Amino acid sequence: MLTLIDWIRAPRALRVLLMLMVASVTVLTVPAPSSAQVAPADAAAVLLRTAVEFEGQGEWDLARALYLHISERYPGTVAADEALERLTRPRAERADRVSRLELPLFGTLYGLWLGVAVPTALGANDSEAYGAGLLAGVPLGLFSALAAQRSQQYTEGQARAISWGGIWGSWQGLGWTEVLGIGQYEICSQYGCYETDDNTEEVFTAMIVGGLAGIATGAVIARNPVRSGVSSAAQGGSTWGSIYGAMLAAVLNGDDGGDGDGVLVASLLGGNAGLFAGELLGSSYDVSRSRVRLMNLGALGGGLVGLGIDLLTDPGDNALIAIPLISSVTGLAIATVATRGHDGVRGSAPGGGDGLSLLGYSDGGWRLGTPMPIPTAIPIDLEDGRPDWVPGLRFELFRARF
Repeated sequence: MLTLIDWIRAPRALRVLLMLMVASVTVLTVPAPSSAQVAPADAAAVLLRTAVEFEGQGEWDLARALYLHISERYPGTVAADEALERLTRPRAERADRVSRLELPLFGTLYGLWLGVAVPTALGANDSEAYGAGLLAGVPLGLFSALAAQRSQQYTEGQARAISWGGIWGSWQGLGWTEVLGIGQYEICSQYGCYETDDNTEEVFTAMIVGGLAGIATGAVIARNPVRSGVSSAAQGGSTWGSIYGAMLAAVLNGDDGGDGDGVLVASLLGGNAGLFAGELLGSSYDVSRSRVRLMNLGALGGGLVGLGIDLLTDPGDNALIAIPLISSVTGLAIATVATRGHDGVRGSAPGGGDGLSLLGYSDGGWRLGTPMPIPTAIPIDLEDGRPDWVPGLRFELFRARF
């Protein structure tokens, strides 16, 4: 007898086959009048449990097909009502493959980092300490992330809040330790005074503390729903804020380069400002992850254009940084305006709602999309002059609707 535990542990292909068998038997069997109201509800409940399991494992396409089948085949049942509710649930509230992979991957890499950072912070000089750190850190990071993922089923936005919190906290610990000169001291002799740079242990300690604090902060934030677009916007804003802050400080310091700590401070503060600005704009304008990626691509492309201009014109040292800075900001602005209607109504796509064209125009705005192959019939001329049609594929580069 197939129990629920056996059902859960069975391979996915076997579960799909059994699910289809159950559905077929339900359709073909005519229940007795006394059980006419019971059998459909039971069958819908079995299918609903299977769909929920698929959704929890990130197999949203399979889960969605089952939810649709339940809602159409068994209307009026409790399972059908829950299936409809899950179908209309915002994407940010669903677990998917990305979220299921991102947190364990980050946990593994962060455990690897701790395996090296902790012995360094403790001043270890032998390879045995680093070997023990790796043997303990990697499994600890992986299993901790897996346990956290199983306990709450973090969505993509929640998982990225935790992972980026750890990365950002480590960077902040490194930067402010260098700016404040923690662990550095001044040595004076008959030849003058200078500061030592031997603060490796303090730097690694600050990075560990900052990273763990960032992970804890991200975990607190992830206790509430976090859309993937908001977390992606915060990640992109902090990254470009750090880059733009450093570049702007270098330009304002002039050709002499100025104070290195000033550039680092500008990068740290600019990154924090970009982090909060990205989070605010992402939540206020309901920005999607795909649009954030296009905006990041625009900023990167603009910066590369500026670098190309530098290589062609060979400007002065100050303009060498100013040109890529201006072109990158311009590229970011252009991408932001060009993707203004990219998100549209949730579930819609660029180019009139089908998402099949590279560039689309509708409702007074331009939209970028991903051109997808569309099955079509291609006319050809036979030798006897008669037309014929053969199957083929076409790609749409532009579509407009007025």
